[in-house]
Amino acid sequence: MIYFDTAYVLKCYINEPGSAAVRSLLFRHQSAACCILGRLEFTTAIKRAVRERRLDARVLDTVFEIFERDDQNGIWGWLPCTPQLVEVTLRATRNLPESIYIRSADALHIVCARENGFAEIYSNDRHVLAAAPHLGIQAVNVI
Repeated sequence: MIYFDTAYVLKCYINEPGSAAVRSLLFRHQSAACCILGRLEFTTAIKRAVRERRLDARVLDTVFEIFERDDQNGIWGWLPCTPQLVEVTLRATRNLPESIYIRSADALHIVCARENGFAEIYSNDRHVLAAAPHLGIQAVNVI
């Protein structure tokens, strides 16, 4: 199992640049983990894609149905977001160099992956890619 941040989870359900490479990676590994926060981020990002007309509203229910079926079939492994994980993330981000910009959810994903024993986090988010090494984990972008 590998760790995907929400940006990569989304690419499995929305056709956009890089989606084929991410789907191929998931297919090779058969499953991916993500912090449970990613479930909420996925839903709001899918709704945003409809709002921005990157996803046709007529397929919205179908996308959610496919996502839920994949979840039930074990494609996604959701890792808990505990108070301890938040505390570890708080401590880790306090020590980042001033030049590193990181959003709270991205920091949580990076530390969640690290704390759950993953050596790598897969993402195409430039902030995740830049911050991950400073938080003790390798970031990989296959796009």
